[in-house]
Amino acid sequence: MILDIIISGLISGSIYALLAIGFSLIFGVARIINIAHTAFYMVASYCIYFGTHKLGLHPIWGMMAAVILVTLFGLICYKLFIDPIREHEAAVLIGTIAMAIAMQEIMLLIFTGDYLSVPSLIGGYLKIFDVKVFYQQVLTFGMALLILAALWALLMKTRLGLAIRSTAEDREVANLMGMNESRVAMITMGISVGLAALTGAVIVPLTTLSPFMWMHPLIMMMAVVVLGGLGSIKGSFVGAYILGFAEAMVVFLAPMGAYLKGSVALSIMILVLLIRPEGLFGVAFEEER
Repeated sequence: MILDIIISGLISGSIYALLAIGFSLIFGVARIINIAHTAFYMVASYCIYFGTHKLGLHPIWGMMAAVILVTLFGLICYKLFIDPIREHEAAVLIGTIAMAIAMQEIMLLIFTGDYLSVPSLIGGYLKIFDVKVFYQQVLTFGMALLILAALWALLMKTRLGLAIRSTAEDREVANLMGMNESRVAMITMGISVGLAALTGAVIVPLTTLSPFMWMHPLIMMMAVVVLGGLGSIKGSFVGAYILGFAEAMVVFLAPMGAYLKGSVALSIMILVLLIRPEGLFGVAFEEER
């Protein structure tokens, strides 16, 4: 059981880290609370299903096409629906909720509410202390770590990463230094949606598809972001694994734990808000002039 908890915690933590870091990126740069973030993850999963089952594409090609298409779709949504109201946070919040529900209803209309699945990229398993560890689980964890490492290199070792971090630190100063803040925000939105699409590609062989599959990851992602600190990349990474292992422990150790995992995440989020509102690694935001 301990090994089951470790495997489940690592996979869940990696998935939540990808989602939460993408969410934190666009919030840090543009102060956009994108509730539709996990809906893009859901759309990418359905695109992969459509490519593999309806068009006959190899799953890898289907995943690549889905990531590109969903990223472009996210940029179009940003330019049409978010950018015009970007300075009004309440309007952005309501707008992204509407976008998420619209995507859910469109997927429900096209694919119905039936549970669907995508075949594993790799079959078989290995046994560790009489516990089956599927090769697909190992591949999913490895791909998630690889994406996180590539994102770290992008943010820390490139000029684009410097521009993103500088804009997140202080938008006004970044503008004064000659950075095009609007352009940086749009690029960051593309990276954020791309991370959501990549998360869908990574996890889709291990999950079942449903038009409502974006809701539970949204709850966990918000809990991770609050726990780690809103806008903190480091906080999102650490918070994701904390909640990933907490969720795994509840599922495997508590009676009817599968029904309690969302409640545990929300309880942790409320406690953090009461005790340390800025989160583990966040800073207290002062009201912008």
